[in-house]
Amino acid sequence: MKKYKSIRNKHIWAMCAVSLITALVLIPAISRIYRKQMEEDFAQKAFNQATIAASLIDGDSIARYRETGEKDAYYEEVRQMLLNMKKVQGFDYFYVVIPYDEEQYYIWDAGEEGEEGVCDLGDTDVYYDNGRQVMQDAFRADAENNILITNSKEYGYLASAYVAILDSKGQPAALSSVDISMDKINARIRNFILIILAIIVGVLIICQYIYYVFMRESLVKPLRKLHEAVSDLVSENMTNLKDFKVDVHTGDEIESIADAFGVMTKELDNYINNLAAVTAEKERIGTELELATKIQANMLPNIFPAFPEHDEFDIYASMTPAKEVGGDFYDFFMLDDDHLGLVIADVSGKGVPAALFMMMSKILVGNYATMGGSPAEVLEAVNAQICKNNEEDMFVTVWFGILTISTGKVIAANAGHEYPILQGSDGRFELFKDKHGFVVGGMEGLKYKNYEFTLEKGSTLFVYTDGVAEATNAQDELFGTDRMLEVLNRSQKASPEELLRNMKKGVDEFVGDAPQFDDLTMLAVKLL
Repeated sequence: MKKYKSIRNKHIWAMCAVSLITALVLIPAISRIYRKQMEEDFAQKAFNQATIAASLIDGDSIARYRETGEKDAYYEEVRQMLLNMKKVQGFDYFYVVIPYDEEQYYIWDAGEEGEEGVCDLGDTDVYYDNGRQVMQDAFRADAENNILITNSKEYGYLASAYVAILDSKGQPAALSSVDISMDKINARIRNFILIILAIIVGVLIICQYIYYVFMRESLVKPLRKLHEAVSDLVSENMTNLKDFKVDVHTGDEIESIADAFGVMTKELDNYINNLAAVTAEKERIGTELELATKIQANMLPNIFPAFPEHDEFDIYASMTPAKEVGGDFYDFFMLDDDHLGLVIADVSGKGVPAALFMMMSKILVGNYATMGGSPAEVLEAVNAQICKNNEEDMFVTVWFGILTISTGKVIAANAGHEYPILQGSDGRFELFKDKHGFVVGGMEGLKYKNYEFTLEKGSTLFVYTDGVAEATNAQDELFGTDRMLEVLNRSQKASPEELLRNMKKGVDEFVGDAPQFDDLTMLAVKLL
């Protein structure tokens, strides 16, 4: 017996997977939001201090220091103020520069004497990252907040703020610049992630437990009851179908399924009770169809050789119905010692109605043919008779020919049937494209035309129904007349029976496993 996995375990694994995916999605998203907020806070702090310093520094003095390069008491006072602000606020760098095109010119750089990396009045330095553009933008009287976030090996993870220092004319003289390290953000983010992770895991565990309890009570237990009830029913060979009931009261689809099983078992009980009668009826119908198949097969000439007393020709025919009974038929009969009647026909539709119509058509063609007259006259008479009582509007395509055995001359008429195939003097089989009349049973008062051709000694006439040419494989490709001619021309000297067997084999190989949709009927006569 096949071993099934527990639906409870599937849901547990599913909940774990959902929890993991949720954590993987939420934590990076929350971390990005938190980092962005922290960067904004640090940058704003730096900008505020740069703004304060810019408002306290005399912009007119900056031009003097730039021109003379000499320090005075006010210079030292500002340097000390910047140094104190740097220490109190914990800034990495606090400096005042003039941003030129290619470099920045230092006026003040807050730091202790001898401190590494501290620039003096008149020192210059290149811009880093895209600081040049930001500082150039800040060096305007109407500049808004100008903040630069950088993360380099040389200076570290910094938030830099730049505020223009204005002179007495309101023109930018220099930039008040603050760099604040944000390395502590990474540490805070790590701690924040751990806290968020703990919160998410805790919440998910609680939610999973609640969901598990809910699923157990509302899904797993009811399904288990249903499974046990059905298993008990099967193990008892379904002997208690009337008593089957599942005690499930969930008020949802599961209860609906349980109720549906109850209804199904009652219907199944009724079906089983009626199964014997239904089976007997099917067997009766099957027996009748089998008998109909035998009757239809016996109505067609099926003893070969058909005319052992005639060694002037060889004839063979076959009919393979698509259903138990078919609508195709063939016939051949001696009209006199020197004339052989040949008939092949295809009734519209399939099954029993077509078979009944086929029997009537065969009898009519045979009767009128033996009464004398040309093929065209026979078809006209059959058409008139069928049209009298054809309320179902069925019709039949017919090819009827009369072979003069001594000369090989064939007089034929075609009522909407397939082209015959004739073997020429060179031994090759070719389509003989005769003139078609309208189908028999399609319209009253139809007239048909005779035509003639000669069957030479050693040549074969092959006629068939559309079930051969229109046999279809699994790719919806038709067998077609080209393949028919190819099969026939592979065995030009074969007997009629061999030709038909080769054709049936060719069709079967082409069709493969695809179902047979139409009757396969063939007739071949060879003049010896």
